[in-house]
Amino acid sequence: MDRYPPIADHGLVGDLQTAALVSSRGVVDWFAAPRFDSPSVFAALLDHDRGGHFLFAPENETTTCKQLYYPDTAVLVTRFMSPDGVGEVFDCMPPDRTGTPTDEHVLIRGVRAVRGTVRFALECRPRFDYGRATHRLDLRDGTATFRAPDVAAHLQGTFPLQRDGTDVRGTVTLRAGEVAAAVFTVGGADLATPPPLTPDRAMERFWEVVDFWQRWVRSSRYHGRWPGVVHRSAITLKLLTYAPTGAPVAAATMGLPEQIGGERNWDYRYTWVRDGSLSVRALLDLGFAEEAAQFTRWMGDRLQAREGVDGEPLQIMYRVDGDPQVPEEILSHFEGYQGSYPVRLGNAAADQLQLDIYGEALYALSEGHDVAQGGSYHGWKNLARTLDRLADSWDRPDEGIWETRGGRQDFTFSRVMEWTAFDRGLRLAREQSRPADVPRWTAARDAILEQVMERGWNEKQQALVQHYGSEVLDASLLLIPRVGFLAPRTASWLSTLDAMERTLVSDSLVYRYDPTASPDGLRGSEGTFSLCTFLYVDALALAGRTRPARYAFEKMQTYANHVGLFAEEIGPSGEQLGNFPQAFTHLSLIMAATTLDDALDQQRD
Repeated sequence: MDRYPPIADHGLVGDLQTAALVSSRGVVDWFAAPRFDSPSVFAALLDHDRGGHFLFAPENETTTCKQLYYPDTAVLVTRFMSPDGVGEVFDCMPPDRTGTPTDEHVLIRGVRAVRGTVRFALECRPRFDYGRATHRLDLRDGTATFRAPDVAAHLQGTFPLQRDGTDVRGTVTLRAGEVAAAVFTVGGADLATPPPLTPDRAMERFWEVVDFWQRWVRSSRYHGRWPGVVHRSAITLKLLTYAPTGAPVAAATMGLPEQIGGERNWDYRYTWVRDGSLSVRALLDLGFAEEAAQFTRWMGDRLQAREGVDGEPLQIMYRVDGDPQVPEEILSHFEGYQGSYPVRLGNAAADQLQLDIYGEALYALSEGHDVAQGGSYHGWKNLARTLDRLADSWDRPDEGIWETRGGRQDFTFSRVMEWTAFDRGLRLAREQSRPADVPRWTAARDAILEQVMERGWNEKQQALVQHYGSEVLDASLLLIPRVGFLAPRTASWLSTLDAMERTLVSDSLVYRYDPTASPDGLRGSEGTFSLCTFLYVDALALAGRTRPARYAFEKMQTYANHVGLFAEEIGPSGEQLGNFPQAFTHLSLIMAATTLDDALDQQRD
């Protein structure tokens, strides 16, 4: 449908508490406030007519568009080129520097004529609460104020704004070198009117945002072969992290389909224990110790709260503030991206049993305990109590890492990560001299390894498989050498890796598993998972297979969008699918790059 731009046709801007997507046509078609998981203000990506949008672009529809990030920043620049002139739109959000939750968030949109004369048009059509709330408009003294129940927003321009029903439009004509701006501020019902806007003040705030991001990137200690893509991934991870708690969301969006027209349309604006835990190692590898420490502390708080489902100490996901309640509902009034219905708000997978999360939690606490300054005695007691409970209950079927809705199985990956939980728990107890039931944890760890190698191994495939009694391969097992369950060059692991290459790898791209061979309770198909492709590169590099690893890594960069961002999946024609951008993909890119750098350096030595 022409009304919907490709998912990949966007850049991301944010302020470390929420984020917006801006298309290469200058349209903000996704923005939620005051947090990532709050109701949307603009959601045209999910419903062109009802979702709301904010356009600021040249009127000339024949314009050629190009989009880029200002170097080493989260400031987005969209360039428009036509015979009459060349214009630019820059978008940014002043980042949170306090670590304190706030209802007030600012989107700065500036325009500039670079050559010739350019006439820019503005359309601001907010649709609060996922398009369910009506609003009224007050336009006076150069400020448009939109008011809906419990929320208000101010739009200011350095040029005249006109009423368009309860929305706003405007035009401004600029000659080469001239600048104009519009600033959208959203907050609570009592939001104060900002000071008058001038082009100079807009540009001053723009440069403040540039300086913030460039200073942050300069603190990176990455000096490998791919600084551009690695630092873009690091910036994206930080953009997707809620600064007040250090919790990263899985993606900035909700409801974007894994298959156009299909039903795999999830809400990813929450913090998965799995994603966040693996980010700790990636952040530490780049030298971002404070970010790694903050999530480590958040993870410890979840163990202390013990607010999982059905008495479990943990659940698989939480809101960014740690709230475990993420009930799922259908936004029945939204048609979905290109008709991909239903659009889901919330995520019922939070109620699933996924035993791998204990391994990921302990992995994070183990990797981050130095920068998080150890932890309290009471924190350790909570951790030990969790492992004591797991020692009695690890041998259970669960829903698995991919949140299938086809029933519980004895998933091999879940067992591998339970092994990781005990392994890292024993390591922490030894390194920190903490009280622990070492014999009990050791017995559980060893029993899991024996069970996996006996029941998870399939003789026909000569590989570890998705779940016991199956012949299906599963890309989640690519994490086996990273967590140390098997050494990366042992015969059993290399045989498993070979089987995955035969079954799951397509031109270096990797599928999670084959849903036709292992029904997951959902209709339709899916593309290759970008996360899995980078895990494949990581595993190849650890195994010493550096040539195919580097080729796959370099080839994968060609599937990034025009500003270096990845959605969840790659479709049959190379299109990006699913929620966008996905944090898990970008953290696995960092993991793959650093592992591959190390492997290539060792070969050179």
